[in-house]
Amino acid sequence: MYYCGLNDSVSNAWVNHGFGLCFLHTLGSSIIGLWILTFGCIQLGFYRKYATRLSAAVLPQNKKFKIQVFGHFALTSLAVLSVIVRHAVSHDQLFGYEILDLVANLIIWPLTLTVLLVERNFQLPSAPSNSHGVVLISTWTLAFLWQNLKLLSLNNEPFFYDLSHLREQIELTLFCFEYAFVFSAFFLGMKAPGISQTHDYLFGEHSDVEAVLPDGSTRNQDIQQSTWSGLWTKLGVLLPYMWPKKSLGLQFRVFMCFLLLAGVRVANVYVPIYYKKIVDTLTPVALGAEVRFCWDLIAIFVALKLIQGGGTGGQGILNNIRTFLWIRVQQYTTREIQVGLFTHLHHLSLRWHLSRKTGEVLRIMDRGTSSINGLLSYLVFNILPTIVDIVVAIVYFSSAFNIWFGLIVLVTMVIYLALTVAVTEWRTKFRRSMNQADNEQRSKGVDSLLNFETVKYYGAEHYEIDRYEKAILSFQTEEFKSLTSLTLLNGTQSLIINGGLLVGSLYCALLVTKGYLTPGDYVLFGTYILQLMVPLNFLGTLYRVIQESFINMENMLELMDEPQEISDLPNALPIMVPQGKIEFKNVNFHYNPERPILKDVGATGSGKSTIVRLLFRFYDVQSGAVLIDDQNVQNVTQASVRNAIGVVPQDTVLFNDTISEVENAARHADIHDKIIAFPDGYDTKVGERGLKLSGGEKQRVAIARTILKAPKIVLLDEATSALDTQTERHIQNALQEVSVDRTTIVVAHRLSTITNAHCILVINEGEIVERGRHEELLGIPNGKYAAMWNQQSQMRKTEDDKE
Repeated sequence: MYYCGLNDSVSNAWVNHGFGLCFLHTLGSSIIGLWILTFGCIQLGFYRKYATRLSAAVLPQNKKFKIQVFGHFALTSLAVLSVIVRHAVSHDQLFGYEILDLVANLIIWPLTLTVLLVERNFQLPSAPSNSHGVVLISTWTLAFLWQNLKLLSLNNEPFFYDLSHLREQIELTLFCFEYAFVFSAFFLGMKAPGISQTHDYLFGEHSDVEAVLPDGSTRNQDIQQSTWSGLWTKLGVLLPYMWPKKSLGLQFRVFMCFLLLAGVRVANVYVPIYYKKIVDTLTPVALGAEVRFCWDLIAIFVALKLIQGGGTGGQGILNNIRTFLWIRVQQYTTREIQVGLFTHLHHLSLRWHLSRKTGEVLRIMDRGTSSINGLLSYLVFNILPTIVDIVVAIVYFSSAFNIWFGLIVLVTMVIYLALTVAVTEWRTKFRRSMNQADNEQRSKGVDSLLNFETVKYYGAEHYEIDRYEKAILSFQTEEFKSLTSLTLLNGTQSLIINGGLLVGSLYCALLVTKGYLTPGDYVLFGTYILQLMVPLNFLGTLYRVIQESFINMENMLELMDEPQEISDLPNALPIMVPQGKIEFKNVNFHYNPERPILKDVGATGSGKSTIVRLLFRFYDVQSGAVLIDDQNVQNVTQASVRNAIGVVPQDTVLFNDTISEVENAARHADIHDKIIAFPDGYDTKVGERGLKLSGGEKQRVAIARTILKAPKIVLLDEATSALDTQTERHIQNALQEVSVDRTTIVVAHRLSTITNAHCILVINEGEIVERGRHEELLGIPNGKYAAMWNQQSQMRKTEDDKE
């Protein structure tokens, strides 16, 4: 029995317009078989030692996974059937490479199926992965590459393309089936069907396991979701911001940037070619001619290098012009996204804003917008050109040299990209965890600083510092995992790239020594391959950067997807407030269905803070209606309702800015003289949340701010609660002036504030127990209002005696 067929040899790599039959089967069977046998057994060993079986409750039922399993059974059967057809039916001689091929297939596909089933049913002591392992993905990639190498040999006689005999026809049919099953294994392998996600594992129907961060908070349930899942949805949200539809000039800049990009691609092809021409011209042995002073070739080469810049056009003149033109486009994109997100956040409901963490939201906005800045540039000006350069290089080497050079570039690229994708997807969970810990750290820091006064009141400085340090340690733990996995990825990429360079350079040097190529050809290959490897190496980095950009954007996209709970009706009109009559009509409202706040509120009962929020339409009622001059606030625009109402809240919050815009109104609020006494007068900064002012000063500024607004309805929520008696008396006159021809609602415990009110409602435990003017309420025997008035009058008298 011979190992190879007649007139065939393992060394016959390329014969008759195709790969040698013995060579191809020996190479493919050996590489794939040794790969899965070695690394597959290592992976199974790890699972045997460390893994635990997953509960059936968390294993998703997936038809694609069943197709995967069936495909591996089919590939094993096809390997046996092919040998039977070739020899049992036609009685041809059996060769050694066919036995090797059969044995390899009987190892490859059953062992691959075993690893596949183990990955589905067992879990290592780490967060569940959202993809298959590197071993499986690499095996499927190599097998698919092997099938395509067979496809390149369509015109090779030893293969089965004569189709004049039944055996060739059956073999061609079997090959088509084999190709289809290998392709399905490769394609589905990238989708990882049947692999349990973190959501299934931690939050399955029968699972009682909770995902908890080191600080005790619950981890994001979708933390292990694939970065690329919902890619088109994410791009659909971002693309409207990226295209400068509002500016024809910016659109022209985009068009020019693409032209310049194409110019750099042309320069990348011709730089190595002219380098070869220069070397051949200066090497008479190679050309059989005298040395010529090739100044023209050198001038063209330098001009091309000036256009090209580095291997990726990094410092070329065309790239610098493109970068300059792109600045305005990038600024447009950043501005549109930031303004759009900021607008969306302001349109979200009070319910959302009361539950958010300011520090975390700011961090999400900052990290998300900075990621978007580079995302479009990476996709258009790095990923796309690199792919074009690789395809052009494969075609050029295959046509100008021979198929082997193109094959070397192709194999290197496929293995490099497959491992890059697999390892990067594997380390995605570390990056997400790091971002989650980073959000927690920033949130704790900002919250602590915003409430530093409370921290000092309770002497909790050491407690807050300890919490912040623990948050930093948690972040650094996740950061260590992310950076360590990145080091592993970079080392693997470098090994693959330099391996391809070594094989190609040795083969090229061999052909030069045999006289098939010139020294200039070696220089051409070396220059081109190094020029190609730079963007190829950068492509792996870009994949990781783009993936991390999507991860950084996920929280921001979640903010953009946050539903707007309170929205205007289509074609809603502004409210008209001729009188300012307010009515709550059969209102039912709750924050939580289990705890109703307002029950059929009309003439009786309510909570004052809830009434204020419903009046401003921070929430919509579940039933009933809030009316202003017989107009339902839900049928008019929110902006017009809020513009019609001025409020002085009990807890006044001021922006850290000057108060110069309220100068005229400040005179009515009895704070003008106080402001003038400040060193900077009306240019005084009030501090974060107005902390440089006293409680009374802040409230008087709030009154001035309301006076400046000149609303139709004025709401005073404990407006003078923080003022001393003398200042209160001064402000009463100002408030009476402001309330002329306006509906004024005063919420007060200090009854002296409301003595001139047309109607006073006394609320006790959610119900209106007394109603009337000041004099009428004082005349009610054993009335609550009268009791409170007498008590407060006695307190004021005591204060006056002390003065």
